[in-house]
Amino acid sequence: MQSIKKHPEYEYLDLLREIIDHGIKNVDRGTGAVSYSLFGRQTRYDLSKGFPLLTTKKVYWKGVLHELYWFMSGNSNIKYLVDNNVHIWDDYPFKIYKEKWQMENGKWQKGKELTKDEFVQKIASDNKFAKKWGELRHIYGESWRRWPTGTNRTIDQLKWVVTELTEDPDARNAIVTSWDPKYLYTMALKKDANRFPICHNMYQVSQKDGKLYLQLYQRSADMFLGVPFNIASYALLTIILARVLKLEPGEFIHTFGDCHIYENHLEQVKEQLKRKPRPLPTVTLDKKATSIDNFRPEHVILENYDPHPSLKGELTIAGGLYQGKKKKK
Repeated sequence: MQSIKKHPEYEYLDLLREIIDHGIKNVDRGTGAVSYSLFGRQTRYDLSKGFPLLTTKKVYWKGVLHELYWFMSGNSNIKYLVDNNVHIWDDYPFKIYKEKWQMENGKWQKGKELTKDEFVQKIASDNKFAKKWGELRHIYGESWRRWPTGTNRTIDQLKWVVTELTEDPDARNAIVTSWDPKYLYTMALKKDANRFPICHNMYQVSQKDGKLYLQLYQRSADMFLGVPFNIASYALLTIILARVLKLEPGEFIHTFGDCHIYENHLEQVKEQLKRKPRPLPTVTLDKKATSIDNFRPEHVILENYDPHPSLKGELTIAGGLYQGKKKKK
């Protein structure tokens, strides 16, 4: 049994260690990327004991904050992030751009392809270009706040969760999902298929004894790069929803399907495991943050964050729609 005095960050670090020691080798069929993974794990963070922003490496807090707002506002175009100098999502629309630009209007284009830096700059400076190429269809913001129904009607899942828990405090159905088979993988028609792999695909919210709890199910988890973001993001979402519902934050529970470490992150993870966790920071919200619609990033105050230095790692663009092996010309 884990000691109750153990630093909360060991919830994450112990899982890293378990994957290092016992992870099974996986190979992504689309990219050939190698990872080591385990299936079916869970970590828990009591938010009364500090905010779980990792201290064994510096986590990009600005990215966490603006990404969560991007989701909560229902946005699905990276222009908001680019305009705020947050570039954690640039690779995905750029990948789509590279796949599609060559066959614009059914004709093979030559000599016009942009580099990634040029692509991002054009997203920032050209609204028409951003509208066309910066959009990520059926991504989290769209799913949370304007779920497509196939008609003109959309569903605001996040607003519904708040209403449901307000009207029925004991509700067991307060779930937000981003997993829609109509748009995912080979379940989708080719013309509808989402190029981005939905990873943190469902969360459920519950209130017990004056506290709000949030459990995330994450079907695929990049433990080194992605999960530190996910922990902080959903812990913050728990705090925001607790404020809106006039409750105290309880626990953020993180349930995993496939949790993995990419081969090119192994050395960084081993270095991180040598580090001793420092005291967790705290997060408070401005009194102006009273609803999911009036929440803004500037309403969040992070204090006493004193992490170890950053550990860099290359983002692996794996998963998503598998289009088969390309034939050699």
